[in-house]
Order: sequence, then structure tokens, then C-alpha cells
Amino acid sequence: MSPDDLRPALREAFAAGVAAADPAAAVRAALQDHREALEGASRIFVAALGKAACVMAEAAIAELGREPTEGIVVTTDAAARPIAGCRVIAGGHPLPDAGSVEGGSALLTLAEKAEEGDLLLALISGGGSALGVAPREGLTLSDKTAVTDLLLRSGADITEMNTVRRALSRLKGGGLAEAAAPARVLSLIVSDVPGDDPATVASGPTARASSALSAQDVLDRRGLLERIPSAVRAAIESAETPAPLRGVMNRIVASNARSVEAVAAHLRTQGFRVVTRPGWLGGDVEEAARELFELFAVQDTQGGPLAVVAGGETTVEVTGDGLGGRNQEFALRFARLAEEKGITAPFGFLSGGTDGRDGPTDTAGGIVDGGSLERLRIAGVDLADHLARNDAYHALKASGDLLMTGATGTNVADLQIALKL
Repeated sequence: MSPDDLRPALREAFAAGVAAADPAAAVRAALQDHREALEGASRIFVAALGKAACVMAEAAIAELGREPTEGIVVTTDAAARPIAGCRVIAGGHPLPDAGSVEGGSALLTLAEKAEEGDLLLALISGGGSALGVAPREGLTLSDKTAVTDLLLRSGADITEMNTVRRALSRLKGGGLAEAAAPARVLSLIVSDVPGDDPATVASGPTARASSALSAQDVLDRRGLLERIPSAVRAAIESAETPAPLRGVMNRIVASNARSVEAVAAHLRTQGFRVVTRPGWLGGDVEEAARELFELFAVQDTQGGPLAVVAGGETTVEVTGDGLGGRNQEFALRFARLAEEKGITAPFGFLSGGTDGRDGPTDTAGGIVDGGSLERLRIAGVDLADHLARNDAYHALKASGDLLMTGATGTNVADLQIALKL
């Protein structure tokens, strides 16, 4: 392999990770295991929510062997398409919009139609927290949007975000499953969260919270209690502990950890010595980039083709007015560390969102190499200024290092891949 092959190798490895999270294949395999439950149901209702909702719904309907009684599919505008027998609704992401309210209401109405002997087949994937919303009584969409925006800008991680979302919703925290009772619920979940907790993916429409962390704890930790709308504060203070759910099976069918392993397996076949960072790579993006680079630098001393692979979801505290996302910033910070530490061997680094979208942009992330920062300087880009303004997108665009994949139809958080010859 030559230095010119590193960028194609990174893209191929990333594609292997995305393919391992193929929601259609995962749904088909899971439903084959639950054939008895499907055949024994009087009626089957399909409720799909998230970035992979369309793909999951299509695969499920094909596998059922009969048309569902009714189906609601709530996904992004980019992913939405007609599905026979289903009503498809496009919601907003990362901030909820009127479509999100329509989608949340439709899902609850569907679940309420299920009766004893029926089955609600829930198909849940990342992004569902914003795509489908059903505010608690006394709250408005603007209340929820304001809180979501404050949390995003504060650097709150996905667990913190969804803890607050559950406290403000009739749909999340098991609300969808509760609405379907006494019907049985089978929930197939594509996980984009650490630990693959069903209560955290899309804020858990079919699962109760398993953490003692409260919404008030999160808002207090992030210094937001005095900044949220008064109606939100009142709703959180009055929240009661919900009763346990019955007749619900939650099953993780794809996850970030499985995609990380798929990337590693692919790279081994390409002759790389692969080191996988264990666990979920989260926290502040600057600290995460430094941690991963240090692992890369330590392993580099052994010589030979090296691959370091990680997965998770970092956070960015937005203080500037630029355009970007956590993966784009991760890539730029890794490139800067490589230059500062004097990495001379040919290397490449990719950080990308498996859904194909990083923040409010049209790119999945960034893919950099040893020449990226020189290309920035030639283009007249001040890297420090762009990072300070959270403007990673325009910096990477100037150096030709944006990772463009388009919507992938799945979402298991982010993948980071570093290669060296």
C-alpha cells in the first residue's frame, strides 16, 4: 500500500462499519427469531422512529409475511419516502419542528389503537428524540426546542440530553409502550448510545429509564436551571416515577461496538495491525482527539502498518458562530496534533457520523492527512480562528477534506479511524 492509498483505505473501512449497522439486515434477522410472536398476533401495528426508520420499516413489512394493520414511520426529511401501508412523516433534527410534533402524536395515536392480543412492532433508531416529540401537558414545542438548543450548546452528552427529554415527553421514557398496553410490544433497536441502553436510544419510547440521573441533576450540572422556560422547570419539578412496563421486549439489533469491530476486521484483512480503543469515546472533542492521538502515537513506535479504531460520540461546546460538527472538529484537531508532535510517516485520519451527517451540515465529518494543514495555509485559512469560531466545515472545505457520504440509512453514532504506513 502506498501513501496515496490511505484515503481510499479510510473510506473503505468506514463503509465496512456502516454496512455492519445495516438496519434492514438486522431487522430481518431479529424477526426470524420472533416468528412465533408475529404469527400469534391478532393484528400487527408498525411504529418506526429515527434516522433508519424507513429502512427498518421496509425490511420488517417484507419479513412479516402479511400487511400490517397500520404503520407510522417518522424520520428525517432526507430519508423520508413512500412506504406501502404506512404513513411517513418527516420531523426536524437536531432540533424538533412541527413535523416532529405531528410524528409524535401519530405514533401515540397508533399505539392506543392496539388491543389485547395485538402486537406493536416498534422500530427505533438514533435521532428519534428530536424527530418525534409529544410534549407533556402545559409544554409547547418552543419550550422543548429551547431546552434542546441550550443542552446542545452546553456540551451535554447523549445520556444527559435524553434524560431531560424523557422528563418532558409523553412519548419517551416508555410512553409509546405504555400507550399500547395491554398489547404486547416488540421493539427492535439500532443503538447509537454508550452501553446500548434501550432507555437512551431515541430517549426510550419503549423502555423506562435505568439511570438514577434526573433531569434536574443534568440541568443543574450544566448551569441551565435558571435559563430554561418556567413551564419546563415546573414540569420537571412535578414529574412522577412511572410504573414498570409489562409485555415489552426490547432488543438491540445493531450498535456502535459492532461497527467498530467490523472496521477492525476489515483493516486486518488489509494488512494493518489493529488497535481498538475499548469502550465508548465520548466527552469534549478536544480531549477525545488528544486521547486518541496519544494512543496512535504510542502504538506507532512498534513500526509497520498501523490502524487505531474507536467509536462513540463526542461533544462540542458551541461558543462561536461558525458551521461545523463534532466529527469535523475532531479531524482538524487530530491533524493539528499530528503536526505539533512531528508525525512524519504517511498517515490518514477519518472521523465520521455513521448516519452521513455531522451537525447541521451536509457532510459526515472529516478525512485528513499529513498535507491537510499545509493546504489550509495555502488557502489562507487560520486554523485556530476557525476552531475558536466552531467553523470546522469551512476549514475542511478549503483543504478538500470534507467526508461526503450522503444519508446512509442507519445511525450508530460516530467512528474514528487512524491509519499509518
